[in-house]
Amino acid sequence: MIVVVMGVSGVGKSTIGAPLAARLGCAFLDADDFHPAANVAKMAAGVPLEDADRWPWLTRLNAELRAREARGEDAVLACSALKHSYRERLAEGIARFELVYLHAAASLLQARLGERRHRYMPATLLASQLSTLEPPAHAIAIDVAASPERCVEQIVAALGVRPG
Repeated sequence: MIVVVMGVSGVGKSTIGAPLAARLGCAFLDADDFHPAANVAKMAAGVPLEDADRWPWLTRLNAELRAREARGEDAVLACSALKHSYRERLAEGIARFELVYLHAAASLLQARLGERRHRYMPATLLASQLSTLEPPAHAIAIDVAASPERCVEQIVAALGVRPG
């Protein structure tokens, strides 16, 4: 099973994705680690990425997920995956693809971003992410106002995974 934990900056994709992967007994991947240097430089300068910047990155992520699935490995990927077309690219060729949509009120996200320092994603890009976001029609939707532990429990229950 490939689980993509998606949402805008500040929803806790890594904060929830890493313990979810541990709970599922599989690898955790952070899509940020797969960005080419040009994308990182652009975001660090406060410039939103365009689709042309994202397609090679999404293709690389899909190849990684397909390779893991081909080896019989499960994985959890934390990835913004803001548009339907991005999620389609990520899911292409994957037999068991599960999408978890993390969301929260913009005020909560802004407060969280104000308290953290991301290695290259400035809080000023939240507005562009929110305007780009196409909420998924079919996903496990989790309001991240709850604790990360509670969010993981809700995801595990929705996936139908047995405890322990």
